[in-house]
Amino acid sequence: MSTPHPRTVLITGAASGIGAAIAEAFAREGDRLALADRDTERLRALAERLQGAAAVTLHPLDVADADQVERTVEEVVRAHGGVDVLVNSAGILTEVPLTEMDPGVWDETIAVDLRGVFLSCRYALPHMIGRGGGRIVNIASQLGQKGGEGLTHYSAAKAGVIGFTKALAREAAPHNVLVNAIAPGPVETPMVDGLSSDWKRAKRAELPLGRFGRPEEIAPTVLLLASDPGGNLYVGQTLGPNSGDVMV
Repeated sequence: MSTPHPRTVLITGAASGIGAAIAEAFAREGDRLALADRDTERLRALAERLQGAAAVTLHPLDVADADQVERTVEEVVRAHGGVDVLVNSAGILTEVPLTEMDPGVWDETIAVDLRGVFLSCRYALPHMIGRGGGRIVNIASQLGQKGGEGLTHYSAAKAGVIGFTKALAREAAPHNVLVNAIAPGPVETPMVDGLSSDWKRAKRAELPLGRFGRPEEIAPTVLLLASDPGGNLYVGQTLGPNSGDVMV
């Protein structure tokens, strides 16, 4: 049995980077897209590029705001009839040593990178259960597995995403909702561009491939986890397109 199309795919953090590449990949599959991000200008630009999707709706969204997330999920359900696939790709990244970190920076990172995943799952999962199943893919990071200098807040949030994914997978699998994560290595995105040149130089030297990934090299892993039958046996897994930075 092959993956039915079109599916309704809700993607947070869709405006740029990995999220945009994921949107483009699902568009090529002919799926209906609900694209959420707080950068509405980039969202509109992305929508103009997505000619292959069955339908595209845009949803301005701060994933750390519970009311906004609940409202967005309801909008998607009304517009498309439900949510078949949820991809949590929204995230922020700053580089600062712990001894210099303002508590507000910590709180914002946890709010967007971890709380945002919880909120999107919290409000989308009941609709998936009601429809008899679905797929959730959470974008974590290899730094959640190994840590990174100057990135304690980001590493902690992404480690939380991995643990959250495992626990939710156990709750959701009996309802035919499969929850998994991917933990990309460093990827050439606007978010990673904000890191220092020293950090990026040192990280490249650590990688067996000797280079960062590209967003279009991450998206196929998400398609796999969302596919039928390809993704049918993945439950609570963390897949690692990471240039060899973490080997498990």
